[in-house]
Amino acid sequence: MEVALSAVFAAPSVVEFLEQIHKVRREGVGTLPPALVKRERDTQLPLSFAQQRLWFLDQWESERALYNIPVAFRLEGELDTELLRRCLDEIVVRHESLRTVFTDDGKGGAVQRILDSDSVAWREEDLGEISSSGEREAECRRILQEEAVTAFDLKTGPLLRALLVCLEEDRHCLLLTMHHIVSDGWSLDMLLRELSVLYKGHRSGHMVSLPALSIQYADFAQWQREWLQGECLEAQLSYWREQLGGELAVLELPTDHPRPQVRSSRGALVTGHIPAQLVERLEEVGRQEGATFFMTALAAFEVLLHRYSGQTDIVVGAPIANRNFMEIESLIGFFVNTLVLRVDLSGSPCFRELLARVREAALGAYSHQDVPFEKLVEELAPERDPSRTPLFQVMFVLQNFSGGELDLPGVCSSAEGVSTDTAKFDLTLELARGKEGDFLASWEYDRDLFTAETIERMHGHLCRLMEGMVADPDCCLSELPLMSVAEREQIVREWNATECEYPRDRTLVELFEEQVGQSPHAVALVFDDHQLSYGELNAWANRLARHLQALGVGPEVRVGLCLERSLEVVVGILAILKAGGAYVPLDPDYPEERLAFLVADSQASVVVSSGEARERLPAEGLRIVDLAAEHGQIAEHDESDLCVAMSPDQLAYVIYTSGS
Repeated sequence: MEVALSAVFAAPSVVEFLEQIHKVRREGVGTLPPALVKRERDTQLPLSFAQQRLWFLDQWESERALYNIPVAFRLEGELDTELLRRCLDEIVVRHESLRTVFTDDGKGGAVQRILDSDSVAWREEDLGEISSSGEREAECRRILQEEAVTAFDLKTGPLLRALLVCLEEDRHCLLLTMHHIVSDGWSLDMLLRELSVLYKGHRSGHMVSLPALSIQYADFAQWQREWLQGECLEAQLSYWREQLGGELAVLELPTDHPRPQVRSSRGALVTGHIPAQLVERLEEVGRQEGATFFMTALAAFEVLLHRYSGQTDIVVGAPIANRNFMEIESLIGFFVNTLVLRVDLSGSPCFRELLARVREAALGAYSHQDVPFEKLVEELAPERDPSRTPLFQVMFVLQNFSGGELDLPGVCSSAEGVSTDTAKFDLTLELARGKEGDFLASWEYDRDLFTAETIERMHGHLCRLMEGMVADPDCCLSELPLMSVAEREQIVREWNATECEYPRDRTLVELFEEQVGQSPHAVALVFDDHQLSYGELNAWANRLARHLQALGVGPEVRVGLCLERSLEVVVGILAILKAGGAYVPLDPDYPEERLAFLVADSQASVVVSSGEARERLPAEGLRIVDLAAEHGQIAEHDESDLCVAMSPDQLAYVIYTSGS
């Protein structure tokens, strides 16, 4: 019998939950999928849906470490390196996934092939000959980093590598690296637990054996293929079509750099801290609303994204362990699935109301989590954009396993930071609970889009939003505090303190000509592949100014300027000012009626223009200076500075706005 997860949340007491069970029995709904059992190995073994996607991506980017999962530990004490290696060998024999490779099936796809190997891919590096401890540490970090980003060959394997670096007799670093196609976060935790149990048992001289595995990952993959089809798959997909139907919003966060046309997945990591006291208060708000900490923290993250982007339709990805059966809880393999959570933040809700919306979205997704993300992308077929990931661009992760500890007797073990310097999404926030009840926040970000300083500031904003939420859960999202007092003071006051003294008795033309005298050969203007020095810009402006003077342009005479964006726009502005006139900018994209009105209303009798823009101007009663057609005449004028009597308070320009 299967009871929906939403029913569990709707029935928090034992009595209410029993009533839900009786209801399911009476209505005869919620049948379980077929049993997970051992399959024969005499046929081709299919890939799971998740594996298939990673295999496909690997065909395009096989030399990248985007899906490497590295974990490193610093080991201090008496380490039995040979025993450690034998324990890893036992785990490789125990889990078929760690002996699996992926070969072409001859039909454009791939199949799993389980090797007979009974030993781990093991490598040792001895740095004892390096006399300087600082140099040893630097070389160790270099070796670990190089190994972590070394790509795997899915066709030949192995897809688990172990590297042991010896710094001194009692100081080592262990790096385990797996490909995501055979592992996930839960699997990594399982690997470390089994390694600890085996090492501890063998070290003490006792017989040690791990519980037998009733099935292997290949059995799960075949079961998934057989179960998720037909009516079963359609029933799940119908929910996602409704939830993600229509035009799915693309999250437009403000970035430090322009978005490249194709994602490079170059990433980096910034870590932050969420204090235990704040975590406790968040959990209390969640309990009041019948929400888990995942839902509460996700709601806070949604508020941050909403405040940064100004958008109310927010789509975030979230991984789920996807281990719903006892048979697969102890397996190492790629089980994790990605849920797409779409939340509506419109209507200026308070945090308490938003939490209810997030709770509803999460429960709906949990109840339909069996559809692999890969199948969902295939079904929804979003328009492909090589600059963005499909369906969502931001991921939220709450780690709920022990955190990947290695417990070896006689050895002090501590995690050693190592990264692949990649980012699967624009932004990923991962929260992991610490031993003191606090949370470590790891922000993985795309280096093509953001800087580390921006992400650090983002973490601070998230913490302040959380503080505001727990202080007043009924406060509207738009009123929640985002900036610290110091940051607000800097932005509102310091950066706006732009008053400065300037020579009020001199004109712009005089100041520009003074700069020309100081640096005539310096670059003054750049447009596309063209540029002008201060001297060249001044000379062309002087020639055009004399040309305009010959047409009657003098002090405060209005001169229209109708040009496409180009170097000539700046030349034209300077020339009109040098002649003593006032320029009237005319956008060539305006309707012809609008341009005619602006010319007439400003009383401009001369307009500087060129090319297609010229054709949009009124044909009668207007002297048009065509820069292209009259280039030769303009070039004949003297390029020296003009002597026009001007005062700082005379008219410089006339601008028509859209109504402001």
